Amino acid sequence: MKATLISKENSEAKLKMEFTAEEFENAIVKVYQREKGKFEIDGFRKGKAPRGLIEKRYGDGIFMEDAINDLFNLNYPLAVDELDLEVIDYPRAEFGQVKKGEPFDVTVTVTCFPEFEVTGYTGIEIEEVKAEVTDEDVEKEIENLAARNSRMVEVHRPAQDGDTVLIDYAGFVGDEQFEGGTAERQPLKLGSGTFIPGFEEQLVGAVKDEERDVKVTFPEEYHSEELAGKEAVFKCKVHEIKEQEIPEIDDEFVKDVSEFDTLDELKANKREELEKAAVVKAENSMKNSVIEKVYEANDFEVPDVMVQQEIESMMNEFDQQLRAQGMDLQTYMKYLGQDPAEFRETLKEDAFKKTKTRMLVSKIADQEAFEVTPEEVKAELEVMAKQYGLEVEKLTEMIGAENLKVIEDDLKVKKAVDLMFDSAVKK
Repeated sequence: MKATLISKENSEAKLKMEFTAEEFENAIVKVYQREKGKFEIDGFRKGKAPRGLIEKRYGDGIFMEDAINDLFNLNYPLAVDELDLEVIDYPRAEFGQVKKGEPFDVTVTVTCFPEFEVTGYTGIEIEEVKAEVTDEDVEKEIENLAARNSRMVEVHRPAQDGDTVLIDYAGFVGDEQFEGGTAERQPLKLGSGTFIPGFEEQLVGAVKDEERDVKVTFPEEYHSEELAGKEAVFKCKVHEIKEQEIPEIDDEFVKDVSEFDTLDELKANKREELEKAAVVKAENSMKNSVIEKVYEANDFEVPDVMVQQEIESMMNEFDQQLRAQGMDLQTYMKYLGQDPAEFRETLKEDAFKKTKTRMLVSKIADQEAFEVTPEEVKAELEVMAKQYGLEVEKLTEMIGAENLKVIEDDLKVKKAVDLMFDSAVKK
């Protein structure tokens, strides 16, 4: 196979792949050997019929299409490597005249990573972000720990904001009960904003076993068109009222929920954790500032195909998050009253920025010719394995050797970000 670059303009390359008659014939023979078991010819056992007889019965081209596809699929990646093209989309192929026993060629058009140069990415002036932790931050962390170790206890008094009530309810518009507006023994935290605006407030003051009508108006933008903007009445019955009982914060509490013996020891530990987190947060904030300034200072072509790929990735990730909550993307879009095209459009601006940022930092890594050592890859795998609770060998096996380049590329990007950050002037 001979590969020739015809043209390369902006982010589109055109190349020609030429195959000799011998290469074409060898490919046809391979297809015949692979497919001959599918044919039955009188006088021959299945799979034993000569190629010539099969072609005579079914036509000379019976094996040619598969042979052409095989040649293309095998040699296209080789052509791309030989011509040093960084392709980012599927190729569009135009085949020349194909005849048995003759050479043929394929003209391929493909979108490539655009050529550009990033400038002014060192010595950027940014505002320094201080990593500060106050006594109030530590106290709040301890209070959150106590809240996570609280328990719900039933109380025999009128319901208050912050209580959790266990209720039955049935919703009516006029005299007609509407679908989806009924539940039994449904827990609801008053003040959480979980239900329709105005619903929770009307249950404040209710007592156990009380039946109470709650009158609300559905929002105009409510996902159900049948209910949007309409007045409704929910007939409710309160079964239980519970409040959150938070344990007293003292040494005994500390012994119960941690490996420490005293409250002072726990506070010191929490301060240390918060300070480490604050340093990381401050650095990330400054790194984002540097990247943002370089982003604004460099203008280059961002191929739409890359933006569309990012949109697809964002939609898949969002769908997974929704499924973890018992929903899916299709249902979510239905609630919003959007079709897939409209939803994709809402993601386009964010996808463009993510794509351009990734291109920008990757290009800096290339310009700086950053290299990644096997030791650095191993160290990164150890960090990832610890996060996922796996052995390094098991994680490496799951990732696959062919995908380790993704980790190498990520490490190069980190080096590029660190270069911009370390050289920045912090004021």
